[in-house]
Amino acid sequence: MPGVRTEAPKTSALGHPDMAWRPVLSAFCASLIGIGLARFAYTPLLPAIVSAHWFDASTAAYLGAANLSGYLAGALLGRRLAVRWPVVTVLRAMMVLATVAFFACAEPVSFTWYFGWRFAAGLAGGALMVLAAPTVLAHVPVPRRGLAGGVIFMGVGAGVAASGTLVPLLLQGGVTQTWVGLGLLSALLTALAWSGWPHEKTDASIPVIDEQVATGRARSITLRALYGEYALNAAGWVPHMIFLVDYVARGLHQGVEVGAEFWVLFGIGATVGPVLAGHLADRAGFGPALRLSFFVEAVAVALPVFDLGRAGLIVSSVVVGAFVTGTVPLVLGRIGELLPHQPARQKAAWSTATVAFAIAQAVAAYGMSFVFERSGGDYRMLFIVGACAIVTALALDLVVAVASFQPRRRRHQD
Repeated sequence: MPGVRTEAPKTSALGHPDMAWRPVLSAFCASLIGIGLARFAYTPLLPAIVSAHWFDASTAAYLGAANLSGYLAGALLGRRLAVRWPVVTVLRAMMVLATVAFFACAEPVSFTWYFGWRFAAGLAGGALMVLAAPTVLAHVPVPRRGLAGGVIFMGVGAGVAASGTLVPLLLQGGVTQTWVGLGLLSALLTALAWSGWPHEKTDASIPVIDEQVATGRARSITLRALYGEYALNAAGWVPHMIFLVDYVARGLHQGVEVGAEFWVLFGIGATVGPVLAGHLADRAGFGPALRLSFFVEAVAVALPVFDLGRAGLIVSSVVVGAFVTGTVPLVLGRIGELLPHQPARQKAAWSTATVAFAIAQAVAAYGMSFVFERSGGDYRMLFIVGACAIVTALALDLVVAVASFQPRRRRHQD
């Protein structure tokens, strides 16, 4: 075919396609450490740190922000690090950095010490999010990439679930013991992932498309819109990710323990969501699956507004949790559809999407806190704003899809 050159025979460093699941396991461990534990385990630890008089409440909140800042830095620097050093070396180093950060936080040496290590944990998480999945999915057969991506990002959900179950158990031994326990778990996962990473840069069985042809195929407007949709989605999740437990505990006067139960439900949804979303994408395509997810998410985020009782809250918690992680492999897969056979450009696009996500989530967190304060503690307003953000993401996707369909239709008619 013109513009296409085929590389060497159909062989791969991974051997049989089924062997790709070993790298998938490594990437699962990376997302579990970098995002699942390094970010979400701090949420249930926060009150314990304050109660143990390690830091006061306001200072501890700044330590949480340090992790978000580090995540943004990692998302920005991840690809640059992979250009300077082999990507596998960077992935291993980031997992080690996150592991060391757990142990370093086991003692409240000083605010600066703690801030630095929380920042380092976030940096490791951002770099792992940008690099791990694209590196592995390049070696997975196309019909299996949705499911493989779902398994990889299931690690994030497993971390959310662990933050609501494992951390409270570890806290029975004290804050120091909890950090050490998380460090040991992270070290075990790092060892499990160590030898599973793929070493070749691209899968030789995939044809390489000439840059000129690839550029013509890339739908740049759709890709830019996808960044905006992912950012809007991040904003739409904030009411559940930050305010859900507080809404149940104080807004509904059901107490912290009941609020924690809904956080566990959120974590269960986050664990199974990526696999289900990936399975759907393998059958329907990433674009249609993403549109369906936006619609379902918007409904689920808005459910608490309608006072549907405990059942409504359960559905809302599980469904939103499922799409918080489930949307991630859908967006990554959609990037792959828009930039076929271009692993380098896919990684660049995924890095941009991750940065947009991180910025939008941070801005939305501060913005919704402001709205909450100005509205006199009106939780419903937060869920309305969140649902509107996701509806806007769906509308943007549909508008771009219709606009791009018209030129294609005219070309076919010609």
